[in-house]
Amino acid sequence: QVQLIESGGGLVQAGGSLRLSCAASGSTLEYYAIGWFRQAPGKEREGIACVGYSDGSTLYGDSVKGRFTISRDNARNTVYLQMTSLKREDTASYYCAANTMRSSCLGPPFVQHEYNYWGHGTQVTVSS
Repeated sequence: QVQLIESGGGLVQAGGSLRLSCAASGSTLEYYAIGWFRQAPGKEREGIACVGYSDGSTLYGDSVKGRFTISRDNARNTVYLQMTSLKREDTASYYCAANTMRSSCLGPPFVQHEYNYWGHGTQVTVSS
């Protein structure tokens, strides 16, 4: 059983940066692709970034491409999401999740039913 805990959220001005962390306990994140998702009030949860284990693949949703960077430190059992050039529309609860069905992000990366372990989320609020 994997427990995921997100941290690093907060209030930031538009144009600013934040780094989110996703720390795992209970088991290793090895072999799992890890995704970051977000959900804004009244909107569906969307996948925004994925990092693979087996091939180091990374993949991003169009809304964050070029602004967000996902990385993983397998020794620390932690995945990061560096967010830059933040916009008001980035305001959401951010969740990390482990894809227990594959270790690569290649192919559709954000099939949510493949992610069986989820954190409780961290709130990011971007003000103008």
